[in-house]
Amino acid sequence: MKKLLIASDIHGSARWCEDLMNLFVREGAERLLLLGDILYHGPRNDLPERYAPKSVISMLNDVRNCILCVRGNCDGEVDQMVLEFPIMAEYALLMLGRDMVYATHGHHYNEENPLSFAGGGVLLYGHTHVPVCSRHERFTAMNPGSVSLPKQNSPHSCMMWEEGTFRWINLEDGSIYRECTL
Repeated sequence: MKKLLIASDIHGSARWCEDLMNLFVREGAERLLLLGDILYHGPRNDLPERYAPKSVISMLNDVRNCILCVRGNCDGEVDQMVLEFPIMAEYALLMLGRDMVYATHGHHYNEENPLSFAGGGVLLYGHTHVPVCSRHERFTAMNPGSVSLPKQNSPHSCMMWEEGTFRWINLEDGSIYRECTL
């Protein structure tokens, strides 16, 4: 895989999902990795801008063959009934170049409660809506932030992996605001 777009926490926002899909096409990414919380905004969040889960369903189903996904705490069986790609896995293991990546939503495993890594791996998670790139002795923790409901004054964002480098992208203006090479 040459380019992977990584996103989390769309929460049913058609406005921000559309920007994500435009970036996916514009950048020529081969796959889109979703780290959960796709359609429902959750009881603790305000409604995101242009909350329209049916529109999000349509946009994502249009690229279903390119999507890898893990389940978020706001995703349920009813969501799987309308999405035409698997969303119910609690985690995914990926090889990105030479790096083992453990992708999860973050409500069970995260930077404060990591898995036992053999060493040198990446823990990729969402859930907090806050971008993170933090190196630890046995792993590097990364969070793309939130597509639709960013927190702690972070931008609406996602990440792009390409040739061993992770780049955080501001969805409002397309700028790269953080980079991490393993």
